[in-house]
Amino acid sequence: MPDITNALTIDFEDWYQCLEIPVAEWGKYEHRIVSTGRQLMEILGEAGVKATFFILGKVAEDHPEIVREIAAAGHELGTHGYSHTLIYTQTPAVFREEMKRALGAVEQAAGVRVHGHRAPYFSITKKSLWALDVLAELGVRYDTSIFPVMNYRYGIEDAPRWPYDIESGETRMKEFPISTWRILGKNIPIAGGAYFRIFPYAVTRAGFRSINRLGRPGVFYLHPWEVDPHPPRIPVPRRIAATRYFNLKATAGRFSRLLRDFRFAPMKEILDAGS
Repeated sequence: MPDITNALTIDFEDWYQCLEIPVAEWGKYEHRIVSTGRQLMEILGEAGVKATFFILGKVAEDHPEIVREIAAAGHELGTHGYSHTLIYTQTPAVFREEMKRALGAVEQAAGVRVHGHRAPYFSITKKSLWALDVLAELGVRYDTSIFPVMNYRYGIEDAPRWPYDIESGETRMKEFPISTWRILGKNIPIAGGAYFRIFPYAVTRAGFRSINRLGRPGVFYLHPWEVDPHPPRIPVPRRIAATRYFNLKATAGRFSRLLRDFRFAPMKEILDAGS
């Protein structure tokens, strides 16, 4: 198998911010992003691996100290939007203003330029491809939001599986799709998150080995709250609860094993090496 380096990414959000709770209500919940963020960085430090952290703008505003710690540890910083809202529920004007605020919050917190973006819930779909033009206008150099699967929240099933160029007027940016394992003509999601916790570890390992045997880098993603085995629990719709709390106790150990089994680096390094 070729010695391929894969992209390691963290969607940096707090435990309640991905539960479809309006941002106006976030103040009533316990903040755990600093402690879980440090726990995640400790795992990465022990493995000697750097990652790309896609920082939620509201997190950067509320906890700039953890953003500075991430940057000081040598990780790449990207943006995860501001309010963790599905992009296809926003207008282009609202999305543009949120992105400006999100980019500004991360860059002000850490004093570094942000080059990459990941949409909340991977919500750049066929209904919201206009978001790529907005990102290009704002100087974002790459996006990693398009998932070549079909899910009730996200997905462009027939999208390319490998990194590709996007032309937006006179601007060119890169798209790094979320990785899938192609089996019997279907794209199987194996790139991280709930899929990493629900499927046996052997599925993730086999999927990434398959991608790397093709000479391609994969992309893996994780959230800080996934290494917290005992997060607060609040009533949420069953479709969310079914995956949200599943097998959290195993995530940290599985993640450490993945970092031993494969080579990883920040996404910008992978894209620059492939240019």
